[in-house]
Amino acid sequence: MKQKVAFAFTMALITTGLVSFTIIFVNLGFTLNFLQIWFKSWLIGYFVAIPAILFIGPRVQWLVNRMF
Repeated sequence: MKQKVAFAFTMALITTGLVSFTIIFVNLGFTLNFLQIWFKSWLIGYFVAIPAILFIGPRVQWLVNRMF
């Protein structure tokens, strides 16, 4: 269980960081308050992603296993 939680935290950190950074850069460009906007967006995404990875991930894995 510890490994699954560590994976969820790490995966959420990387994916939400990359996605939120890219989307904000594309929509706003580098503005004076870019980092502030990005950090706020990343933090929201991070706390949404962790439960999604922990609770939805196993169901998606089950579905994929059934497909193959």
